[in-house]
Amino acid sequence: MNTTFLVPAREQMSESNLPVYDALQKGLGFVPNLFATLGLSDNGLNRYISFQNAKSSLTNKEKEAINLIVSEVNNCKYCKAAHTAIGKMNGFTDEQTVELRKAKVSFDAKLNALVGLAENITKSRGHIDSKILGSFFEAGYTQENLVDVIIQIGEKTITNYLHSITQIPIDFPAVAEV
Repeated sequence: MNTTFLVPAREQMSESNLPVYDALQKGLGFVPNLFATLGLSDNGLNRYISFQNAKSSLTNKEKEAINLIVSEVNNCKYCKAAHTAIGKMNGFTDEQTVELRKAKVSFDAKLNALVGLAENITKSRGHIDSKILGSFFEAGYTQENLVDVIIQIGEKTITNYLHSITQIPIDFPAVAEV
């Protein structure tokens, strides 16, 4: 049984989370409900944002492609909505975000290999198909990229699970199921 949580307000943030909360408010004009919910932990919001913003060998578009397929596999309505919006801000069209969520990318062979791998890792919990891994490397990705894909999947799984359990309201435009 899922329990709906209330989105915590700024006054409920710990001292360690306040700088991040305020920076989100200033930079985005609002604090996404899921990020505010991370603030229920004294260090949760600060810790997660530091993890999310860490350097990666992947581009922002590649990270968004992973975020979309992982959120689809984990059926996180919040993250599908949020990353569709963020994906569009990173240059994807509505149609392309749907293709990414389906792991059937017709517009970019390299991204197709990336989302195929991310989907397989997520579904198999890391017990991947060697052919899919081979396709990833054949597309031009490296071992460093593989490590960063796994880190990105872990980062996105955190928020997928958080929303699944808390059921906080979605504050991004809803997206259709695929």
